[in-house]
Amino acid sequence: MTSAHPAASSHSAVALAEATFNPDVRKYWLMGGSFTLLVTLVGIPLLPLWWLLGMWITGRYLERLECTLTKRTLIVKRGFFIRVEKTIPLDKITDLGMVEGPLMRLFDIQALSIETAGSTSQGALVKLYGIENVESFRDTVLDQRDRMLEKGPEESPTALPVAAPVSEGFNADAVALLREIRDELKNRPL
Repeated sequence: MTSAHPAASSHSAVALAEATFNPDVRKYWLMGGSFTLLVTLVGIPLLPLWWLLGMWITGRYLERLECTLTKRTLIVKRGFFIRVEKTIPLDKITDLGMVEGPLMRLFDIQALSIETAGSTSQGALVKLYGIENVESFRDTVLDQRDRMLEKGPEESPTALPVAAPVSEGFNADAVALLREIRDELKNRPL
């Protein structure tokens, strides 16, 4: 589910939408772990331990799972033992795919896979399980990406300013030289 309340992220950008996660995703993760233990046969005696520890671990993981849409980025924070934060520029997103397998349907869970221009052939850059109202969140992200791309390169996060002000501490000669190089490069044919 998306919310429109403005909130600051660790990058001090205003949140346009925040994903919320279905608590039933914990059951899905527990079942996936149980299936893995059953298949290995050696893991069968560990099933009771997995259910005790797994309930706690999946709960902590879910508490720390965040996905925030800002004006120019999608920020994903996750991890229990090792915290990972990925900031994905919206203009680099090539696809937001949805996956829903049979076990996922049982728990009313879908996965959102985020693919970027730099993603490897091995799959998505990020895959998030259990986002509530995933279709709505996906559409919100894609709409924001499209709005950002329509503004053109002058407002793109990678665009350079035409004339940067000279601040204290900068050598004016160095700044003038950099501007001259910039202007020369702009005038060269591609």
